[in-house]
Amino acid sequence: MRVASMYTYPVKGCRRMDRDTARVEPWGLDGDRRWLIVDEHGLGLTQRQHRELVTMRAVSRPGGLTLDAPGLAPLELAEPTTGEAVQVRVYRGRPPAPVRAAGPEADDWLHRLLGRTARLVWLGDPTGNPVPWPVPTGVGAELSFADGTPLLLANTASLDAFNNWLLESGSPEGPLPMIQFRPNLVVSGAEPWAEGDWVGRRIRIGGAVFQGAAECGRCLIATIDQETGKRGREPLWMLAARRNVGRKLLFGLQMTVRTEPGGPSGGERTVSVGDTVEVLD
Repeated sequence: MRVASMYTYPVKGCRRMDRDTARVEPWGLDGDRRWLIVDEHGLGLTQRQHRELVTMRAVSRPGGLTLDAPGLAPLELAEPTTGEAVQVRVYRGRPPAPVRAAGPEADDWLHRLLGRTARLVWLGDPTGNPVPWPVPTGVGAELSFADGTPLLLANTASLDAFNNWLLESGSPEGPLPMIQFRPNLVVSGAEPWAEGDWVGRRIRIGGAVFQGAAECGRCLIATIDQETGKRGREPLWMLAARRNVGRKLLFGLQMTVRTEPGGPSGGERTVSVGDTVEVLD
């Protein structure tokens, strides 16, 4: 098995950034979801409220990022290390996280894109944003602005099986591209749905070790075309029929980062497209 493709999402909810290689940190791939758009109350905004975010490109670089969207001039931003310190929530039920505000130039740019008051904030220190639930020994508890775990892995064979179900059903939608599921790591060479057997197991990918946390229950975001913003009914209808477990519609594997010796804390670790994927135990 090998890594077929890899993506990060510099601003939560924005367009993907294709990666050839990435550094693995305790809270995920470098540059992944360290920025967040919030409303005037400090609550995160995503594609649920604003499907036009699929057109917003954010390209991260050391020390900052570039924002770009149709009809707007690109905006270069530095990490606001001395910006206003505020508290925000990714979702209503999550504890507040300490962040720095990007400033009025970024907020004005977002207002033109979204047509509403919005602020861009940066999570400078993910160690101040631990997950609000117990984690196994040897697994990092820090999180960026990801939904529940630092990384999402997807399997090309599982997508092929899913698209075959769509074809057999005569669905007017499909085949769906992998990017609609917004993964971080995509692996090839596995059997369809093999990733479900990796829950609770250690997985070595390139120079890093991860742990399968749970199969991913999909939400309405997965029904949004990541090129156009148009919303359909798939993949949720087919997952409800074929992959409904405990009322969760499953596709992909949520992973945490191992912090034991040989994991990322033992020195800089990277993952690259083409790296071998090995299930250890």
